[in-house]
Amino acid sequence: MNSINKDDVVKLIIQFLRESNLNRTRSALEKESNQIYNTVEDKSRFIQDIKDGKWDIVLKQVTQLAISEEKLIDLYEQIVFELIENNELSAAEIVLRKSNVLRFVNEEYPERYEIMERYLDEAKTKLPHKPKYTSEERRTRIAKNLEKEIAAAPNSRLLSLLGQSIKWQQLQGSITADSIYDLFRGTVTVQKAEQDIFASKPYVSVKFPAPSAKQRTYAECAAFSKNGLYLATGSSDGFIEIWNYLTGKLRKDLSYQAQDRMMAMDKAVLCVAFSRDNELLASGSADGKIFIWKVKTGQCQRKIIAAHATGAGVTSLCFSKENSQILSGSYDQTIKIHGLKSGKMLKEFRGHSSFVNAAVFSVDNTRVLSASSDGTVKIWDCKTTSCLNTITPQPAMEKGQLLPMGGLGTAAVQSITPLPRNSHQYLICNKTNTLYVMDTRGQIVRTLTHKKPVGSDFLTATLSPQGDIVYAVTEDNYLYGFQLHTGETIASIKIGDNEVVGLTSHPLTNVVVAHDDAGYMIFFKAP
Repeated sequence: MNSINKDDVVKLIIQFLRESNLNRTRSALEKESNQIYNTVEDKSRFIQDIKDGKWDIVLKQVTQLAISEEKLIDLYEQIVFELIENNELSAAEIVLRKSNVLRFVNEEYPERYEIMERYLDEAKTKLPHKPKYTSEERRTRIAKNLEKEIAAAPNSRLLSLLGQSIKWQQLQGSITADSIYDLFRGTVTVQKAEQDIFASKPYVSVKFPAPSAKQRTYAECAAFSKNGLYLATGSSDGFIEIWNYLTGKLRKDLSYQAQDRMMAMDKAVLCVAFSRDNELLASGSADGKIFIWKVKTGQCQRKIIAAHATGAGVTSLCFSKENSQILSGSYDQTIKIHGLKSGKMLKEFRGHSSFVNAAVFSVDNTRVLSASSDGTVKIWDCKTTSCLNTITPQPAMEKGQLLPMGGLGTAAVQSITPLPRNSHQYLICNKTNTLYVMDTRGQIVRTLTHKKPVGSDFLTATLSPQGDIVYAVTEDNYLYGFQLHTGETIASIKIGDNEVVGLTSHPLTNVVVAHDDAGYMIFFKAP
């Protein structure tokens, strides 16, 4: 990426202050930065005004410029002589007596000052005076000398550049076209989610590079930021990358990625999660560590080295609503809350008898919900860490009989996803042919199933922006779409021949991203 001269940035700010008549602030900034904004809006017009002797216009601009002493004296001297010759004696006297430039001449170059005074006195007494100072040649010489010291910049250059930057980011997909951009914080307001339409059309595919013929790299996890601007992936080789979901390319507007300085962990990254203000990204690795990153700089803000037992991978991460704590689940069968400032464990929840695959805060942060390979979902009290309820998702009933289900009652629970429109309900996915909607009391309020035989169990699921459509991927690599409120199947499409590892959906747009164990990441949108 091309670098920007920091002095130019200061000059743009000085221009803004000057145009806003914030002269004291401008003067202080010029003094502190040792930078002078020596620029006019139209350089050729300024030079022509000097040649034409339009001194009232010229003086207004000159007072805002830093011009060398000798050239400034030549200009003011010429102005005084011409005002006298045009019989504008009062104006000539004001410039001669009150301008700081000519006061300086009187002190440092009294001979030059006396010539101007004598010329003015002769004009007042109607005495003939020679020589004549007004000439095109003298003006041209002064204009040519001044031209070397000034540059041209259009008005409101700072605001224009900011506007161009925002338009560029819109073209890159970094900012949506109808978003309101906060220049101070560098964030956009969250736009209203689109009307839900099943995203079934593949529009771009990404292949992670393989280090060797025997070793492959693939995305272990993927997540969108809450405002939809960032898509983060954590890969099997430990790298964390931020993508442009419109193009399927790395976000090169993030300087560290443009310079190939990637966020990385020592082992495979099993989970990633964005903070609710979109500024932080948490990543959990296969060796039980949690890193907290600043998204815009790629710098690691906090390392929680012993987040979980050594060698026990971190499988799930979730920020608290005020972004001061991080919730984690692990292969060590525990759920923990860590303080971001201290990096210390604050709470621990024990009770699962197998891997914890997912853990989330309730919307009010009073509860924690966890999903485990032991076949249960547990609801915990955040304050006391006591388990309030244990739920074993059961298959739907049909004429008094349970529908077929692999490993009845013990099927691993893979994911928990909050419903966008109902903060007290969650989508539960376990390795069966049935998905469940559960409330915070542990009641199953709805089921969705494809009713296929064993061998096509669900691996993971997610929701559309409005929560009207449920997306779920099966073992045989089909992407299903269900109408949440009716349970009806909208459609199903084959993703590919490789095992799907994960699925994530855009929070505002009808875009779904699937990633498999062969290193492909496939983007789907509404047709």
